[in-house]
Amino acid sequence: MRPREEFDVVLSKDCARAFSTSTGLGSVVSLADGAPLAAFGGYHCENCRICALAGKQRTLCVQSHIYGMNEAERFGGKYVYFCPMGLTCFTSPIVGTDSTEAKITVGPFLMVDRQDYIHDDLLPKIQGEYDLAELTAEVEKLPVVPAARVEGISSLLFMAVGFMNNVWAANHMLEVQESYSIQKQVSSYLATLKGEKQPPPYPLDLENELLDSISHLDREKANRCLNELLGYIFFMGGNFQLAKSRISELLVLISRAAITGGADAQTMLLMTHDYLQIIPRITSMDELCSWLAKAMNRFMDNLFQFADVKHANVIHHATQYIRAHYAEKITLDNVAREVYLSPTYFSRIFRQETGVTFNAYLNAVRIEQSKKLLNDPSVRLIDISLMVGFDNQSYFTKVFKKITGLSPLQYREKKCKGFQHIN
Repeated sequence: MRPREEFDVVLSKDCARAFSTSTGLGSVVSLADGAPLAAFGGYHCENCRICALAGKQRTLCVQSHIYGMNEAERFGGKYVYFCPMGLTCFTSPIVGTDSTEAKITVGPFLMVDRQDYIHDDLLPKIQGEYDLAELTAEVEKLPVVPAARVEGISSLLFMAVGFMNNVWAANHMLEVQESYSIQKQVSSYLATLKGEKQPPPYPLDLENELLDSISHLDREKANRCLNELLGYIFFMGGNFQLAKSRISELLVLISRAAITGGADAQTMLLMTHDYLQIIPRITSMDELCSWLAKAMNRFMDNLFQFADVKHANVIHHATQYIRAHYAEKITLDNVAREVYLSPTYFSRIFRQETGVTFNAYLNAVRIEQSKKLLNDPSVRLIDISLMVGFDNQSYFTKVFKKITGLSPLQYREKKCKGFQHIN
């Protein structure tokens, strides 16, 4: 049985219903863990069938909405983002007595032409068989909202939800998170330590193992190492100031390892800053352990829980940017800066998520666009190569033939038989 919700459920539903009625967009009231409470409007996430028709699980979709809620907390109460299928949503968190209890999520909807979405965004995400007619029929149901209006509409939701949120809770939105008990997790390690005649030295090797597992996003190993380190710190609790110093140092090291692993640098630094301000105010070991249970689990959740969702959002933004700027002299460094990641990390996750390198994807987009231009016999090949972003016709021809098996001229002659070509 779910615990009693610590927020005004009725008022939240009334707010979502009024928003959907006035804007025509679907909305869903759900708990912080993604469990839906009510849905309003003609098309919303609860009746969206895009994922199912594309052969995708709803799990990642639910996680993307939770990720959006967490980002809304970070950015002051609202966040516009893309779902795993490239559709637009925005959300605002609902604050309860001491933490975020729920959220109102609006969407999905489109900000681009339906056919462009199907061709450029939806079909490349599908692996396996699909029914194009059924997918097209479902996409036709989606509302279309001009990009210029989205910011204003999301601000309306933010103000409506802000009305419900209690001022005290709103001021502490980023400080209070659900806590988990870690005492049981470290008990076996504590028992091992207590059996030794002399306290062992601080396990630096274990600390290094923890940091390495965090930077490589190995949550299972990170949890094991962290629990053993905390067990040592708790065991050495006779020296309270030393325990606080160790924990402060550990928080900074974890933050740096997380950033190395690709975590958002600003989020990690802000969390660490907040925690380092709190630790000096803690006056007892029991209080320190209770607070540490919450802090560490929040760290671990932010590091690992939304890694896949964050990557999907980053890759969507990156591919959209490439399709908008393919004719320019863009590089991997350009796009990495656009999505606020280091080039090395961006290159790695781009290949993991798309299955191809950045340059291969960029060339594929350019060749795709060149095919459209080749259908017009009045456009010279050398002009086409420049129009789609290649420096010279020779390299354009080489890439075109590698991807299509034909030279640009052969492709043009095959598609446009009977015309006098122009070199």
